[in-house]
Amino acid sequence: MVDVRGLDVSFGSARVLRGVDLRLERGRTVGIVGESGSGKSTLAKVLVGTVRAASGTATVDGVDIVAADRRAMRAYRRRAQMIPQDPYSSLSPRRTIAQTLAEAIDPVRGRVATHEQLIGEWLVRVGLTPEMMHRFPHEFSGGQRQRIAIARGLIIDPHLVIADEITSALDVSVQVQILDLLAGIKDSLGVTMMFISHNLAVVQRVSDDVVVLYQGEVVEAGPVEQVYADPQHWYTRRLLDADPGAPGFSLAS
Repeated sequence: MVDVRGLDVSFGSARVLRGVDLRLERGRTVGIVGESGSGKSTLAKVLVGTVRAASGTATVDGVDIVAADRRAMRAYRRRAQMIPQDPYSSLSPRRTIAQTLAEAIDPVRGRVATHEQLIGEWLVRVGLTPEMMHRFPHEFSGGQRQRIAIARGLIIDPHLVIADEITSALDVSVQVQILDLLAGIKDSLGVTMMFISHNLAVVQRVSDDVVVLYQGEVVEAGPVEQVYADPQHWYTRRLLDADPGAPGFSLAS
C-alpha cells in the first residue's frame, strides 16, 4: 500500500528527512514515533501531498506522489486523508458541522441537503447524534471535535488515513475512547493507517508495526510487540525508558 524509498526533504539548508525507507501493508496500522523535530509530521505531509520531497520515491496505492503531476495529485489527495492534531483550528467557526462534512464529501458542490443522510450516519458512527450536525465547532468539547475530525477524514472512504498526534491534547480517559473508536472504524472499513505520536503507550495500543525516527532517519522498524519487547537501537531504548509507554505500562481500558 505504501512504499517509501530514499525519501529526502529539505527546508532551505535544513535536511528534515534523510533517506527514509518505509513499507506499510494494506489494512495495517504503522505507528511513527520520535521526539519533536524528528521528521514525523513532515513525512505525513509528504504522504498526503502537501509537501514535496527533494528526492526518493513515495508510492501510495500505486501512485508515486514524488513524481506525480498536479492533475494526478488532485485525484490522489482524496485517497489520502489527514486527521489533524488540533481539530478546533481546522474546523471553520462560521460553518456548521454539516457544512464542513458536506464540503469534505464534495469540495465543489458540498450541499448539506444532498449529503444529509450520510453525514448523519457518520456522526452516529463516531458516537455523536445526527441532530448535532447543525451546531458549530465551539458548541463541542475537545473530544467531540476530535470525533468530528475523524468523521471528516473517513467520510470519503480514503485508502490511507494519517492521524497526527490526535490525542495529545486530550486527557487519558478521552484518549482511550478516541483510540478505541478509531481502531473500531479502521477495522470495519479495512483502511490503512499511519498513526503519529510521541506517546509510546498510544502507539502500542493501536499499531501493528512501529517505525522510530531520529533526526530524520529511520533507526528501527518492525512489529510493535517485537520492537517494544526487544529494542535494538539506543534511541528506541531511550524513548521507552523515558516514556510511560515503556513495557508493562498501558492505557487503562
